[in-house]
Amino acid sequence: MDPMTQSAQISSSQGLADGQNSAAKESKLSVKDLIHWRDPKKSGLVFGVSMLLLLSLAAFSVISVASYLLLALLCVTITFRIYKSVIQAVQKSSDGHPFKTLIDKDVSIPPETFRKHVDTSLTYINRALKQMSRLFLVEDLVDSLKLAVVMWLFTYVGAVFNGITILILADILLFAVPPIYEKNKTQIDQYIDLVRTQVNTTMAKLQEKLPGAVKRSKTE
Repeated sequence: MDPMTQSAQISSSQGLADGQNSAAKESKLSVKDLIHWRDPKKSGLVFGVSMLLLLSLAAFSVISVASYLLLALLCVTITFRIYKSVIQAVQKSSDGHPFKTLIDKDVSIPPETFRKHVDTSLTYINRALKQMSRLFLVEDLVDSLKLAVVMWLFTYVGAVFNGITILILADILLFAVPPIYEKNKTQIDQYIDLVRTQVNTTMAKLQEKLPGAVKRSKTE
Protein backbone atom coordinates (compact mmCIF):
# COMPACT_ATOMS: atom_id res chain seq x y z
CA MET A 1 0.00 0.00 0.00
CA ASP A 2 1.17 3.51 -0.79
CA PRO A 3 2.68 5.13 2.36
CA MET A 4 0.76 8.35 1.72
CA THR A 5 -2.52 6.45 1.39
CA GLN A 6 -1.80 4.49 4.56
CA SER A 7 -0.97 7.68 6.44
CA ALA A 8 -4.19 9.28 5.22
CA GLN A 9 -6.22 6.27 6.39
CA ILE A 10 -4.56 6.36 9.82
CA SER A 11 -5.22 10.09 10.11
CA SER A 12 -8.86 9.65 9.12
CA SER A 13 -9.33 6.80 11.62
CA GLN A 14 -7.73 8.87 14.37
CA GLY A 15 -9.94 11.81 13.48
CA LEU A 16 -13.02 9.58 13.60
CA ALA A 17 -11.97 8.19 16.99
CA ASP A 18 -11.34 11.69 18.31
CA GLY A 19 -14.75 12.78 17.04
CA GLN A 20 -16.43 9.83 18.76
CA ASN A 21 -14.58 10.52 21.99
CA SER A 22 -15.51 14.20 21.90
CA ALA A 23 -19.14 13.30 21.15
CA ALA A 24 -19.18 10.89 24.10
CA LYS A 25 -17.63 13.55 26.31
CA GLU A 26 -20.23 16.11 25.23
CA SER A 27 -23.07 13.68 25.94
CA LYS A 28 -21.67 12.97 29.41
CA LEU A 29 -21.40 16.68 30.19
CA SER A 30 -24.75 17.62 28.64
CA VAL A 31 -26.64 17.79 31.96
CA LYS A 32 -23.86 19.80 33.59
CA ASP A 33 -23.78 22.16 30.62
CA LEU A 34 -27.55 22.62 30.81
CA ILE A 35 -27.68 23.60 34.47
CA HIS A 36 -24.63 25.87 34.06
CA TRP A 37 -26.29 27.61 31.08
CA ARG A 38 -23.40 26.96 28.67
CA ASP A 39 -25.94 27.23 25.84
CA PRO A 40 -28.66 29.66 26.99
CA LYS A 41 -31.10 28.57 24.27
CA LYS A 42 -30.97 24.88 25.18
CA SER A 43 -30.97 25.56 28.92
CA GLY A 44 -33.89 27.97 28.58
CA LEU A 45 -35.82 25.43 26.50
CA VAL A 46 -35.26 22.60 28.99
CA PHE A 47 -36.08 24.86 31.94
CA GLY A 48 -39.22 26.17 30.26
CA VAL A 49 -40.47 22.70 29.31
CA SER A 50 -39.78 21.28 32.77
CA MET A 51 -41.52 24.22 34.45
CA LEU A 52 -44.50 23.95 32.10
CA LEU A 53 -44.78 20.23 32.85
CA LEU A 54 -44.58 20.76 36.61
CA LEU A 55 -47.08 23.62 36.55
CA SER A 56 -49.43 21.44 34.49
CA LEU A 57 -49.10 18.67 37.06
CA ALA A 58 -49.87 21.21 39.78
CA ALA A 59 -53.10 22.22 38.04
CA PHE A 60 -54.19 18.86 36.61
CA SER A 61 -53.80 15.18 37.44
CA VAL A 62 -50.98 13.05 36.06
CA ILE A 63 -53.43 11.13 33.87
CA SER A 64 -54.81 14.36 32.38
CA VAL A 65 -51.37 15.81 31.66
CA ALA A 66 -50.14 12.56 30.08
CA SER A 67 -53.33 12.28 28.02
CA TYR A 68 -53.09 15.87 26.75
CA LEU A 69 -49.41 15.45 25.81
CA LEU A 70 -50.03 12.19 23.95
CA LEU A 71 -53.12 13.67 22.26
CA ALA A 72 -51.13 16.71 21.11
CA LEU A 73 -48.36 14.47 19.74
CA LEU A 74 -50.91 12.27 17.97
CA CYS A 75 -52.61 15.33 16.41
CA VAL A 76 -49.26 16.54 15.06
CA THR A 77 -48.32 13.18 13.53
CA ILE A 78 -51.79 12.58 12.03
CA THR A 79 -51.89 16.10 10.56
CA PHE A 80 -48.42 15.70 9.07
CA ARG A 81 -49.33 12.26 7.67
CA ILE A 82 -52.47 13.62 5.97
CA TYR A 83 -50.58 16.66 4.67
CA LYS A 84 -47.87 14.51 3.09
CA SER A 85 -50.48 12.19 1.58
CA VAL A 86 -52.29 15.15 -0.02
CA ILE A 87 -49.00 16.56 -1.37
CA GLN A 88 -48.05 13.18 -2.82
CA ALA A 89 -51.50 12.83 -4.44
CA VAL A 90 -51.32 16.31 -5.99
CA GLN A 91 -47.74 15.91 -7.20
CA LYS A 92 -48.32 12.26 -8.14
CA SER A 93 -45.15 11.24 -6.37
CA SER A 94 -44.34 7.99 -4.64
CA ASP A 95 -42.31 9.12 -1.66
CA GLY A 96 -43.98 6.58 0.60
CA HIS A 97 -44.76 6.89 4.26
CA PRO A 98 -43.28 10.11 5.77
CA PHE A 99 -42.29 8.27 8.96
CA LYS A 100 -40.87 5.19 7.24
CA THR A 101 -37.34 5.75 8.55
CA LEU A 102 -38.66 6.05 12.10
CA ILE A 103 -40.95 3.03 11.70
CA ASP A 104 -38.08 0.88 10.42
CA LYS A 105 -35.80 2.01 13.25
CA ASP A 106 -35.22 -0.61 15.92
CA VAL A 107 -36.51 0.74 19.24
CA SER A 108 -36.22 -2.49 21.21
CA ILE A 109 -34.04 -2.57 24.32
CA PRO A 110 -31.15 -5.07 24.10
CA PRO A 111 -31.20 -7.63 26.93
CA GLU A 112 -27.60 -6.77 27.84
CA THR A 113 -28.46 -3.10 28.28
CA PHE A 114 -31.53 -3.96 30.35
CA ARG A 115 -29.57 -6.31 32.61
CA LYS A 116 -26.81 -3.74 33.00
CA HIS A 117 -29.25 -1.07 34.19
CA VAL A 118 -31.03 -3.55 36.46
CA ASP A 119 -27.72 -4.56 38.06
CA THR A 120 -26.77 -0.91 38.55
CA SER A 121 -30.17 -0.12 40.08
CA LEU A 122 -29.93 -3.18 42.32
CA THR A 123 -26.58 -1.95 43.66
CA TYR A 124 -28.10 1.40 44.66
CA ILE A 125 -31.20 -0.28 46.13
CA ASN A 126 -29.12 -2.63 48.27
CA ARG A 127 -26.97 0.28 49.43
CA ALA A 128 -30.08 2.28 50.36
CA LEU A 129 -31.60 -0.69 52.23
CA LYS A 130 -28.39 -1.21 54.17
CA GLN A 131 -28.27 2.50 55.08
CA MET A 132 -31.93 2.49 56.16
CA SER A 133 -31.35 -0.59 58.29
CA ARG A 134 -28.35 1.08 59.91
CA LEU A 135 -30.30 4.25 60.67
CA PHE A 136 -33.59 2.76 61.88
CA LEU A 137 -31.92 0.07 63.98
CA VAL A 138 -29.74 2.80 65.60
CA GLU A 139 -26.33 1.40 64.76
CA ASP A 140 -25.02 4.94 65.29
CA LEU A 141 -27.08 7.01 67.71
CA VAL A 142 -25.93 10.38 66.31
CA ASP A 143 -26.84 9.49 62.73
CA SER A 144 -30.25 8.21 63.81
CA LEU A 145 -30.86 11.45 65.72
CA LYS A 146 -29.87 13.43 62.62
CA LEU A 147 -32.45 11.50 60.61
CA ALA A 148 -35.08 12.12 63.28
CA VAL A 149 -34.39 15.88 63.19
CA VAL A 150 -34.57 15.93 59.38
CA MET A 151 -37.86 14.01 59.36
CA TRP A 152 -39.25 16.36 62.01
CA LEU A 153 -38.32 19.37 59.87
CA PHE A 154 -39.91 17.71 56.85
CA THR A 155 -43.23 17.53 58.72
CA TYR A 156 -43.26 21.34 58.74
CA VAL A 157 -42.19 21.48 55.09
CA GLY A 158 -44.99 19.07 54.18
CA ALA A 159 -47.50 21.21 56.04
CA VAL A 160 -46.56 24.23 53.91
CA PHE A 161 -45.71 22.69 50.52
CA ASN A 162 -46.98 19.72 48.61
CA GLY A 163 -44.82 17.44 46.46
CA ILE A 164 -45.34 19.33 43.21
CA THR A 165 -44.47 22.66 44.84
CA ILE A 166 -41.23 21.18 46.17
CA LEU A 167 -40.40 19.84 42.70
CA ILE A 168 -41.04 23.29 41.20
CA LEU A 169 -38.75 24.91 43.75
CA ALA A 170 -36.13 22.21 43.15
CA ASP A 171 -36.32 22.82 39.39
CA ILE A 172 -35.81 26.56 39.90
CA LEU A 173 -32.88 26.00 42.27
CA LEU A 174 -31.35 23.43 39.91
CA PHE A 175 -31.08 26.01 37.14
CA ALA A 176 -30.41 29.05 39.36
CA VAL A 177 -27.85 27.86 41.94
CA PRO A 178 -25.06 26.46 39.66
CA PRO A 179 -24.40 29.71 37.73
CA ILE A 180 -24.54 31.75 40.96
CA TYR A 181 -22.12 29.33 42.64
CA GLU A 182 -19.82 29.41 39.62
CA LYS A 183 -19.57 33.20 39.77
CA ASN A 184 -19.04 33.36 43.55
CA LYS A 185 -17.28 30.04 44.13
CA THR A 186 -14.51 31.33 46.43
CA GLN A 187 -16.76 33.21 48.84
CA ILE A 188 -19.39 30.46 48.96
CA ASP A 189 -16.77 27.77 49.62
CA GLN A 190 -15.44 29.79 52.55
CA TYR A 191 -18.88 30.01 54.15
CA ILE A 192 -19.53 26.31 53.48
CA ASP A 193 -16.24 25.36 55.16
CA LEU A 194 -17.12 27.49 58.20
CA VAL A 195 -20.57 25.92 58.50
CA ARG A 196 -19.18 22.39 58.00
CA THR A 197 -16.51 22.95 60.66
CA GLN A 198 -19.09 24.28 63.13
CA VAL A 199 -21.47 21.39 62.48
CA ASN A 200 -18.72 18.77 62.84
CA THR A 201 -17.54 20.36 66.09
CA THR A 202 -21.07 20.42 67.49
CA MET A 203 -21.71 16.80 66.43
CA ALA A 204 -18.41 15.67 67.99
CA LYS A 205 -19.29 17.34 71.31
CA LEU A 206 -22.79 15.86 71.22
CA GLN A 207 -21.47 12.41 70.45
CA GLU A 208 -19.09 12.55 73.40
CA LYS A 209 -21.90 13.49 75.79
CA LEU A 210 -24.39 10.88 74.58
CA PRO A 211 -24.28 7.68 76.68
CA GLY A 212 -23.45 4.56 74.71
CA ALA A 213 -22.89 6.43 71.44
CA VAL A 214 -20.85 4.50 68.96
CA LYS A 215 -17.82 6.45 67.81
CA ARG A 216 -17.06 5.84 64.21
CA SER A 217 -13.49 5.25 63.18
CA LYS A 218 -12.41 7.66 60.45
CA THR A 219 -10.33 5.47 58.20
CA GLU A 220 -10.14 6.75 54.66
